[in-house]
Amino acid sequence: MSQRCDLSVLEELTSNAKQIQDDVLTKILKSSANTEYLSRFLEGSSEKELFKKNVPVVSYEDVKPYIDRIANGEPSDILSGEPITAFILSSGTSSGNQKMFPRNNNFENIKFAAALSSLVISKHVHGYKQGKVMIFSFTQPLSTTPCGLPLAPATTILLKSKNYRSPAKNSTSPDEIILCTDAKQSMYCQLLCGLVQRDEIVSVGAPFASLLVQVIHFLGNYWKELCSNIRSGHVSEWITDLSCRDSVSMIVGEPNLELADLIENECGQESWQGIISRLWPKTKCIEAIVTGTMAQYIPALEFYSNKLPLVSRTYASSEAFFGINVNPLSKPQHVSYTFLPNMSYFEFIDVDGDGEIVDLVNVKLGGYYEPLVTNYSGLHRCRVGDVLQVTGFYNNTPQFRFARRKNTVLSVYVEPTTEEDLLNALTSATLALESSDLILTGFTCYADVSTVPGHYVFYLELKAKVNNSTGELPLDNKLLVECCCVMEESLTSIYRHFRAKDGFIGALEIRVVEQGTFDSLMEYYFFVSRGASITQYKTPICINSVEASRVLEDKVLARFFSDKSPTI
Repeated sequence: MSQRCDLSVLEELTSNAKQIQDDVLTKILKSSANTEYLSRFLEGSSEKELFKKNVPVVSYEDVKPYIDRIANGEPSDILSGEPITAFILSSGTSSGNQKMFPRNNNFENIKFAAALSSLVISKHVHGYKQGKVMIFSFTQPLSTTPCGLPLAPATTILLKSKNYRSPAKNSTSPDEIILCTDAKQSMYCQLLCGLVQRDEIVSVGAPFASLLVQVIHFLGNYWKELCSNIRSGHVSEWITDLSCRDSVSMIVGEPNLELADLIENECGQESWQGIISRLWPKTKCIEAIVTGTMAQYIPALEFYSNKLPLVSRTYASSEAFFGINVNPLSKPQHVSYTFLPNMSYFEFIDVDGDGEIVDLVNVKLGGYYEPLVTNYSGLHRCRVGDVLQVTGFYNNTPQFRFARRKNTVLSVYVEPTTEEDLLNALTSATLALESSDLILTGFTCYADVSTVPGHYVFYLELKAKVNNSTGELPLDNKLLVECCCVMEESLTSIYRHFRAKDGFIGALEIRVVEQGTFDSLMEYYFFVSRGASITQYKTPICINSVEASRVLEDKVLARFFSDKSPTI
């Protein structure tokens, strides 16, 4: 049954968070207490205190044997009281390996949360409901587990589920284009639809900032062909997916010389600054996740959009949907997500204290926590691996800032450098680049211990703000050495001590790589070949793969080192 969805529901949920969380856990336990997994700890009981006392905190690896058994044909009730109807694939960009999570057929909560998020945006962005959104999304071919259940990324499973309701009324792209499993054809057709409907679009976006930047790069390569299609009223012959082709052809319609000339004039200019707002002039915001590792793409999106508001709508993972951003126009560095207590049962491990586990409503302001998920699909007290900071409360429900992935660290000696530390360093480099003709469009790093002492290496993909005739990047040695220095100054006091006083860490290095390098990294590192979707892709903030390093090393244009020790 569909849930009522209006802004008053948000008030009800967040005001009654404790009772709703208790009800969610009771419902899960009544359904799953007699499963093979939980019966060992609960003996059929659905009591909350017994659950918290006896059921252990686990990682994905602990529950994976049960998941594999179901995928191989054993009954769902060894793990879940609800029938498992599909398996979703995680991106694998955090751990390097894709994970397979069981799902049941109930997508109502996810659709409810997405609708609620749209209502929140409508409240804050005037005219949002009156126009169309161009949100780039992609699906992959469905594969199957040995027992025949569907296996695909979460977006694909959702969009191909029987109870999926199309957003086509306010979307620029028909379902047939989004459901096209050829990513290149789909991206081209989504852009073509968006260009033809340019005057109706109020929002441009993608699930992640990295994907939207990739779309802009794709537009840079194909704008002339797109203009030719609009001018002739005929779609390129290489669009061979018939459903996709028929749908986009209906939208393109008759030849439109005036529109083709307008787009050609905008895309042909030396600088692509503000290209989004120039091509889609009624755009009011950019919708894409820009928190966590996606923060590295903020400068590029601000450049391409003339600093339109960047809206990070939701916080979710393969394990669960967590919450929404109720202040969508907040600056990226101030984004917090309000947890929705009806999604799953949430607990939190205090990561800076004694490891105490507390309920959703008992977290403390300013505290850092790792969430645990108990859901309707067979995960019970499962670690997610994110570290969140409590920034406030909306009614009785906490709001969290994404701080970092728990286990993503860089170290060449004994210094524990976290993802958050690396993003702080990246922010400093971005500020140093602001006065130059360069913007950052890609970033990753690794600990190089082949040298003595070992040192940090940052791969940066840069783009000129103004195109020049040679296509060469204006790399200024003084500027990029300064970037190395300010990045070191932004790292922890422990790093600076070992670097400056003890000499246990070598000078930080920046390696500038060719444009398009991070697209090549995605093609390798990912997963497009391993069955995941480009919709999921997040550039790893740290790499530890020899093969991935080779992809980057083959594209290095220049190297720069810090020329002074950081302050202690």
